[in-house]
Amino acid sequence: MMKLRSSPPSPFGRKVKLAMAILGLKDRIAVEDTSTADPSDSIRSQNPLGKIPALVLENGDVLYDSAVIVEYLDFLAGGDKLFPAGEARFSVLRDQTLADGIMDAAILRVYEKRFKEKKYRDPAWDAYQAAKMERGLAYFEANTPPAPATQADVTAGTLTLACTLGYLDMRFGGEWRQDHPALVAWLDAFEAAVPAFADTRQPAAPVPDDAPAMLR
Repeated sequence: MMKLRSSPPSPFGRKVKLAMAILGLKDRIAVEDTSTADPSDSIRSQNPLGKIPALVLENGDVLYDSAVIVEYLDFLAGGDKLFPAGEARFSVLRDQTLADGIMDAAILRVYEKRFKEKKYRDPAWDAYQAAKMERGLAYFEANTPPAPATQADVTAGTLTLACTLGYLDMRFGGEWRQDHPALVAWLDAFEAAVPAFADTRQPAAPVPDDAPAMLR
């Protein structure tokens, strides 16, 4: 059986878990909790970058990051499901990349609070990451993808966008919702069409301003 190395709060891990559910592959992959902060965790030998998610194949090979894993899962499921064939594929890849980038910026902001004492944090750097998030959300608000009617309508782009918004709900208290009504309605429709989205939700856990280093 394949193994997914991940952690419950990881939005990138959630992205892979959603793909597993949508593609009917959950019974072929065991999910294994992983600590990227633990030097003894085998993730550092499985992925030289020490990052999650990583998919350990039955032959021992390891795939990373989430975009590669999701495409591999699509291949296992017969292809052309989360990634449409032809020219439409490229807009899906673009949307996946943009949503991934918003998640990256959000995680960097979380890490700034988690790993640095308050006196060492850089407000300008945090604002730089926040601006990336704001521009990405503004793009999706103005170019909101069609809401899926069923799981069969989900693409890698919409799957990633849903996980991005879910992460912003969990770590940033849903602040994005006030200025993005189209995305709020879209996420509601996504959740109604994809039961696994609710099944993989983690409780809201914003990182406080006075968070100690190594907060989990």
